[in-house]
Amino acid sequence: MGAGKRRSVPWGMLALWVVVLAFVSPFAAELAEVQHDRITDYLPASADSTKVAKIQERLPGGGVTELVLVYHRDGGLTAADRATAGEQVARVAGEHALTGEPEGIPSADGTTLMYPVASTEPGTDEDRRDAFVNDVREAVHGTDGLSAEVGGPGALATDASEVYDSLGGPLLYTTVAVVAILLILIYRSPVLWLVPLVVAGIADYLSMGVAYGLHQAFGTTVSGQSSGIMTILVFGAGTDYALLLVSRYREELRRVERPYDAMRAALRGCGPAVLASSGTVAAGLLCLLTADLNSNRDMGPLGTVGVLCALVAMLTLLPALLVLLGRRVFWPLIPAYGSTPRARRSLFAAMGTSAGRRPLTVLLGGAALLGALALGTLNLPGTVKQQDAFVDRPPSVTAMETLAAAFPESSAQPVDVITPAARADATLAAIRGVEGVDSARKGRTGAGWTEISVLAAAPPQSAAETATIERLRDRLADSYVGGPSAQQLDLKDTNARDRLVVVPIVLLSVLLILVALLRSLVAPLILTAAVVAVWGAALGIGGLVFGPLFGFAGTDPGLGLLSFVFLVALGVDYGIFLMHRMREESLGGAEPAAAALTALRSTGGVIASAGLVLAATFAVLTNMGLVQLVELGFVIAVGVLLDTFLVRTYLVTSASVALGRKVWWPGPLSRAPRREAESAPERQYV
Repeated sequence: MGAGKRRSVPWGMLALWVVVLAFVSPFAAELAEVQHDRITDYLPASADSTKVAKIQERLPGGGVTELVLVYHRDGGLTAADRATAGEQVARVAGEHALTGEPEGIPSADGTTLMYPVASTEPGTDEDRRDAFVNDVREAVHGTDGLSAEVGGPGALATDASEVYDSLGGPLLYTTVAVVAILLILIYRSPVLWLVPLVVAGIADYLSMGVAYGLHQAFGTTVSGQSSGIMTILVFGAGTDYALLLVSRYREELRRVERPYDAMRAALRGCGPAVLASSGTVAAGLLCLLTADLNSNRDMGPLGTVGVLCALVAMLTLLPALLVLLGRRVFWPLIPAYGSTPRARRSLFAAMGTSAGRRPLTVLLGGAALLGALALGTLNLPGTVKQQDAFVDRPPSVTAMETLAAAFPESSAQPVDVITPAARADATLAAIRGVEGVDSARKGRTGAGWTEISVLAAAPPQSAAETATIERLRDRLADSYVGGPSAQQLDLKDTNARDRLVVVPIVLLSVLLILVALLRSLVAPLILTAAVVAVWGAALGIGGLVFGPLFGFAGTDPGLGLLSFVFLVALGVDYGIFLMHRMREESLGGAEPAAAALTALRSTGGVIASAGLVLAATFAVLTNMGLVQLVELGFVIAVGVLLDTFLVRTYLVTSASVALGRKVWWPGPLSRAPRREAESAPERQYV
């Protein structure tokens, strides 16, 4: 190939990327504007609580923001305290359009006074809701031992929104810093680490533009969680692909004189494996489209966008930059043409040798260990309550804790019932006769519906209140029961349904892809069983630490499903690299045990580095302010490490050694003699 073409192709690729970035730039900047984190955006349209919220938007005044103003003094409220509370509540009522006159409700011990407050002023606009809540907080303040706090669903939503709004910058900066440190340690070069990191950043920007396009074209919901996960996947998966490509490129530079030709050889060698890997991840994530919960369903396309943008950038932009920078980008460890790498003792060679000596013992011991860890799932705390969803307690949570202590036998958080206006009186009477209902009163009427506010005789999201909500739904066949507690119940039920539907589809799709790639049935079953075992063990470790160590009072309902999808899809990646190399060695005539150990030695170092980077990027989520993100990041990070250093290294290798050629059953390799199974081996992928 002429020297002119060797120069023009990389420069042409750079020019193409400049055009692409210029095109997506306006869209990427708009992604934050379409991000929503209301619980009704997460729930399916068929849920009772979603229908309630939608009908409330059509009632006079629109959607309602509900707050509880809480005044408390440890020794008991004084007359002056009550006067102060009355003045401040009157000020709130004078400055904002409230639905009804606020009435103070004293606690039995006289220490606390609460004022339930509701307003249609913000409507469904999250920014207006936050402004309303903050205005109320400025008006409500304590004096000389009197504490004044603002709680309720609206305040909890505002505090959650502030956490989500703060994710973008810290999440991105922390991820970049973690990946940069690991790349510096892996490459031991002052320059090389910067190239894949810059490319990953460009891929992240591209993914933001594509995600905005998906939202505009198909109405895909964009939440703080899904956009954060997308960024994690871009940097995690993208850096993995970069590690594989750079490793192979370094090898080819020792064999091929010109960087351009070396890169072509590297892409031919590792490109198919990277494509297969990303395709498997994308297929696993797209299975989430079968979920009923919006937040689960829309996580699939956004996660897929992140993976595919990372793939495209690492297979086009990264090669162009590396070729233009030449060999000097590897300084001080420059791979000279014709040189051989310095021989070093391989940790993975030692691991493979130990797994190969007694494969059945290693396999049974590892399986027993994973099974024991999985028992930790029995210790997982129950579903996290709305006020327990924060790592650090915001003002709304302290207000709800004060209420729970002062009103242990009642709820300050109403259950909303929407009933046909013509049957409002009959429905109200029926509600008052339901066990567990403390009080009920009619609210707004419009568009053929009447709103009824119900207070349960039990604390919010307690088992007793949940039972009351279920009794209301059973009794009121022609009405809808919603509100914050009902939304959490619908969230839990929908997640349970999604697990039953999505998990089998993910397993089947991944298994079929592996069968097609490896041309075997046994090897794909081993890899699938391995990643499922990793998921169970990682979730079990979470059960051992979430409550006792982290102090979490519950787990997010979506933790099981999302951690399963990510660990299965991402974990199979490394299995593909290992098994495909094992298959190549078998095609070349190696005995089964030798093929397995050679594959482990060949792929161990680079895949271990990739596993560390991927685990570290997900571990960034443990520094975020929401329990659901901390739990998800922890389980995935632990699972990736288990897969990288235990399951793939020991269990998959020992199972392959123990089964011998049967690992390739029913394909030709399972019965063919050496060198007669298929044609000459392909080039190695890793």
